[in-house]
Amino acid sequence: MDGVDKTHGSWWGPPSFSTTKLGVVGVATEAESFFLKTRRKTELSIAEGRSSLSLHKSHRPFSSSAAKNLGNLMAMIDEPLYPIAILIDELKNEDIQLRLNSIRRLSTIARALGEERTRKELIPFLSENNDDDDEVLLSMAEELGVFIPYVGGVEYAHVLLPPLETLCTVEETCVRDKAVESLCRIGAQMKESDLVDWFIPLVKRLAAGEWFTARVSSCGLFHIAYPSAPELLKAELRSIYSQLCQDDMPMVRRSAASNLGKFAATVEPSHLKTDIMSIFEDLTQDDQDSVRLLAVEGCAALGKLLEPQDCVAHILPVIVNFSQDKSWRVRYMVANQLYELCEAVGPEPTRADLVPAYVRLLRDNEAEVRIAAAGKVTKFCRILNPQLAIQHILPCVKELSSDSSQHVRSALASVIMGMAPVLGKDATIEQLLPIFLSLLKDEFPDVRLNIISKLDQVNQVIGIDLLSQSLLPAIVELAEDRHWRVRLAIIEYIPLLASQLGVGFFDDKLGALCMQWLEDKVYSIRDAAANNLKRLAEEFGPDWAMQHIIPQVLDMINNPHYLYRMTILHAISLLAPVMGSDITCQKLLPVVINVSKDRVPNIKFNVAKVLQSLIPIVSQSVVEQTIRPCLVELSEDPDVDVRYFANQALQKSSTQPTDKNLLSRF
Repeated sequence: MDGVDKTHGSWWGPPSFSTTKLGVVGVATEAESFFLKTRRKTELSIAEGRSSLSLHKSHRPFSSSAAKNLGNLMAMIDEPLYPIAILIDELKNEDIQLRLNSIRRLSTIARALGEERTRKELIPFLSENNDDDDEVLLSMAEELGVFIPYVGGVEYAHVLLPPLETLCTVEETCVRDKAVESLCRIGAQMKESDLVDWFIPLVKRLAAGEWFTARVSSCGLFHIAYPSAPELLKAELRSIYSQLCQDDMPMVRRSAASNLGKFAATVEPSHLKTDIMSIFEDLTQDDQDSVRLLAVEGCAALGKLLEPQDCVAHILPVIVNFSQDKSWRVRYMVANQLYELCEAVGPEPTRADLVPAYVRLLRDNEAEVRIAAAGKVTKFCRILNPQLAIQHILPCVKELSSDSSQHVRSALASVIMGMAPVLGKDATIEQLLPIFLSLLKDEFPDVRLNIISKLDQVNQVIGIDLLSQSLLPAIVELAEDRHWRVRLAIIEYIPLLASQLGVGFFDDKLGALCMQWLEDKVYSIRDAAANNLKRLAEEFGPDWAMQHIIPQVLDMINNPHYLYRMTILHAISLLAPVMGSDITCQKLLPVVINVSKDRVPNIKFNVAKVLQSLIPIVSQSVVEQTIRPCLVELSEDPDVDVRYFANQALQKSSTQPTDKNLLSRF
């Protein structure tokens, strides 16, 4: 290359990527020469300044003296390109973190090198150095996907293909997937002529690769290559894809099956019914269940591309057969994809042919299949009319509500409430409510909570009165469950229930429970109960809270057990911001001041913390006349912790103005 120092392989003035070893003396000499020249060229573009470091992994590192001289020189001239030099050197550093750092900033290096030198030197270097750790290769594959602007635009996009092609052949799956993703991104921007000249040959090379990894990667590129290919090449590409679907390696056939939908979307309708459907039928009969289960996804994708009559003729029989497949994994995939499959074949064939298949899945021997099928029960019922759902699906739902697997019951509970709007009021009352009650009493907490979290859907259908009569006793029973985690979960749903059921219902039925939890034996319950009161006050407003919460909370401050008194103090600190300054000063603050004389140190230092939290809420006069005297008294307490928190609160009271004072300044 012109201007390269052949002796040392340095790339100063004009610099160049060289793979020969770099002499230590040459580093310092060439560096000084280059940077002195750079200093004189004040408008030198960033692309003209380069590092003196060779990009060959076997180069000799700086000696300490040379590195020191060069470092002093950099500092002296304040050269902004020095970080670029460091990044380039890190590309072949032995430390993986340094290499990773440099790879993640390839765009910075490319901008410094300029478009031409990026194409001619950086990209070839990356192509040759593909034996790095997987993490570095993954970052490289990701960076190259957005590298088109740095190589000169779409016109030169093809220069990015070689390093990515190499990455498509590595053993690590995530690297290959990222390389394929980047190739797709680049291919989508390339000109048609460049796709034919560069991209399609790349796909063919990968598809013919000796190692299966290349063939696996090629399957994800056909949908980018196919639309721009001439007719002869299109026929060849279809033939190659067909061969990949019959490859000896199951991993290749899996990749072909998973990408069939994307490829089929680009194929002409005439070839879709012949070539693609022939490929699809081969995949559905594969002896590997891992291939067949991926073909299930192809059913939904192909169903959207085919005419309705073709879909019924070709796709529907496959779905029915898959629902009876000997492998539970295939049946699981059918159950999981059932709604999408129903959309593909249409409502009429679903009612006629897929209902029996779905019933079989709901009664499958494998719990995993029943879980997937149960999770789709509401969506499936929406496709059917209420009579069919009641006749065929509801009996299965009743069976599932007492299934031996708790996970099946949990999956059912998460969706069953959505059946109420589908079946209507009468069927919900007669058929679904007994199932709801059964699930509400389930021994597995997740089942019960899944029902409670969706009560609003039933409320809309049968009304609040009937809902409260039928389900409230079960909710109250859960609120007093012997397992504290169940009680905790109920507390967390109380604000949701309150918003769904309304303030009147809440006051009558659930208000007493909320107070009862404040004196629970488990701290987590008491803490959650205090937070629950705050959320209820926010939901129903300060006036409601003043009438229904505050008096009962303040009465509990005299509880003989200090732990419960601490809970009340915590509740006061949470309620004060919601209630506002007036109620805080009139009702809450006097109680806190009175408790400061408690005999238990834990109570007193919690009083100090509560008073500190009240300072921003009340006026400055209240702070001076009421809060500070109390804190001063606590700061002289015999207990060291009480003194500590009291002094902390005093500091805040003297340094932090209240909200009202802040507002008065504007």
